[in-house]
Amino acid sequence: MTTGTASRRHLGSTEIVYLALVGILLVAGVLVAVRGGNLFAQGNVSYMLTQTSLLGFVAVGQTLVILCRSLDLSVGYVVALCSLVGATTMAGDPSRVWLGVVAALVVAAGVGLVNGLVISALNVNPFIATLGTGLIVKGFLDTRFKGPEGEVPFAFQTFGYTRVGPVPVSTIVMLVVAAAAFVLLTQTRAGYHMFAVGGNLDVARLSGVRTSRTLVLAHVLCSLCAGIAGLLIAARFGTGNALVYTYGLDLDSIAAVVLGGTLLFGGRGSVVGTVGGVAILAVLDTAFNVLDVNPFFKDVLRGVIIIAAVALYARRQIDPASRRVRFGTKVSAARGGDVA
Repeated sequence: MTTGTASRRHLGSTEIVYLALVGILLVAGVLVAVRGGNLFAQGNVSYMLTQTSLLGFVAVGQTLVILCRSLDLSVGYVVALCSLVGATTMAGDPSRVWLGVVAALVVAAGVGLVNGLVISALNVNPFIATLGTGLIVKGFLDTRFKGPEGEVPFAFQTFGYTRVGPVPVSTIVMLVVAAAAFVLLTQTRAGYHMFAVGGNLDVARLSGVRTSRTLVLAHVLCSLCAGIAGLLIAARFGTGNALVYTYGLDLDSIAAVVLGGTLLFGGRGSVVGTVGGVAILAVLDTAFNVLDVNPFFKDVLRGVIIIAAVALYARRQIDPASRRVRFGTKVSAARGGDVA
């Protein structure tokens, strides 16, 4: 009976994501080889990993808020703002690097705090709340900064360019952040509360979960991840840039999260799947660039892939295993104490 049950077990959404990643790598590698290129050349691999680091930071944070059945459309503006705050605070002085990093992260956390409080305390729809916050930041950027500004010391620029073999240091840092988010979601009470809030807000509240605090925490962490991405942008450019918000990181991060198997209505998903979704988008972008695909057709193909993936997850009712063990043995044991 056990063998029969195991044989009938469906693949989870995270497993599907990584199987799809392998399949896309193989197909893209063959197509590039037919055109006389090598998708797995060191330059292309480095480009892929570089793409994953920037979007990866934002997507990891976006995962946390989406799991809480929320959303953050201000992340692109936060990235731009933090790149400028970091670069102008550093002002080319190596001794001010730590001050620039702290200033950028404090500003990012402040934006996340505002988002979380507006949504939880004022009951404003997350789409409207974060879009409004983003437009406020955009207005400030357009008024205050007319172009690139500030200067990043060479010592900090290594964050954007240094590699360990073909692997950029920024990608390693992104994976560390993703691992920390994974531990938060799977090993801490705050993580279990995020799944509970996304699964059913009323049930979570009646169970003693402080839902407002959980939602605010998720938004603060999301903005902090965007702040790190802003510092990465500053390190790569050597200066802050207000036009970073035109990169589309807000929608791309949501696409990566959904592509990674996280349910847009919250309560189910994983950071591991999100990293896979980010990697898929990076592989597609790299392959399209090597194959010199028309940019407009590239967007069409990406859109088709994202829609097909979401349709597949919806048909399979996402991943039953991603409902987390928050209602299992660990939380059952925790209920002997305070779950708030």
